[in-house]
Amino acid sequence: VQVVESGGGLVQAGESLTLSCTASGLTFETRTWAWFRQHPGKEREGVACITWQGDRTYYGDSMKGRFTISRDNAKNTLYLQMNNLKPEDTAMYYCATAQLAHVLCSGSPTMYHYWGQGTQVTVSS
Repeated sequence: VQVVESGGGLVQAGESLTLSCTASGLTFETRTWAWFRQHPGKEREGVACITWQGDRTYYGDSMKGRFTISRDNAKNTLYLQMNNLKPEDTAMYYCATAQLAHVLCSGSPTMYHYWGQGTQVTVSS
């Protein structure tokens, strides 16, 4: 199984960025997918999650209204559209999925088994 994030970079506060996550070696469309982020010295924080059916999405409180998670099963790709970025959004961003298919969304990183290497997002003020 291979999970690869991309799209991170350096932006100014108020700007937008879209992260992508591609996966291979598993059946993408049967899986619930999530984005997490990690600030230096802190635990991973749930950012957003989308169910395997794609009909439900969940967001961390500080991301609601600014971030949008979506998926394209035909491309085996997960997205995270981030608008109105703030300096506190600076972190390493990871996408992840559970070991089993058809599971519910969870904000706990311990519920996820397959992770990418992360992509760095830096927001300057």
